[in-house]
Amino acid sequence: MIAGPTDSLILADASADALVVATDLVSQAEHGYNSPVWLVTDDRALAQKVMRMVPALIDDLPELNRENAFAAWRDYAEVILCSDRAEMAAVSDDYAPEHLTVQAEDLDWWLETLTCYGSLFLGEETTVSYGDKATGTNHVLPTSGAASYTGGLSVHKYMKIVTWQRATREGSKAVAEATARISRLEGMEGHARAADVRLAKYFPDEIFDLTGND
Repeated sequence: MIAGPTDSLILADASADALVVATDLVSQAEHGYNSPVWLVTDDRALAQKVMRMVPALIDDLPELNRENAFAAWRDYAEVILCSDRAEMAAVSDDYAPEHLTVQAEDLDWWLETLTCYGSLFLGEETTVSYGDKATGTNHVLPTSGAASYTGGLSVHKYMKIVTWQRATREGSKAVAEATARISRLEGMEGHARAADVRLAKYFPDEIFDLTGND
């Protein structure tokens, strides 16, 4: 998967503390000039308040951090207003963020509903900065939307996964027929004959249409 730039999305409803939301957005924007931060909310007042707060919070950072955060906020940040929490969750899953924070009521609903993220931070009492520095969760996470199909680095990435097959003669009949027909449609005659020879051996008294023609 693509490594970076880091990205973070916050889901927040009317119960969220605008200062905490704004601070968390800025904390992730300082990662780099091209680090997207996104706020998804169903509360217009919260969205407007956060947008008013962020510039001052960026200005208060040390110079290098300020330059990164300012560029990231200016060029990559988005504030998305949704009609309800279902739409918020859908938007979040579509973005598939590396870091996903929920500052909203009914955290269990969000945990059960959200499916695409690298690491999830539920409630104001957690923050991506905790995951970055102190809580011990894995920090090698999918970026650039890769969370739509994979999670973070884990022991599973180092495991060798193998598959095996076994069938009865009767059970393999339909598979052999399909294989022969599909192979001939694709022009793979050798593949088709690997199925043919088994059908001829196992079912010598039966006639099969293996031409691949309708």
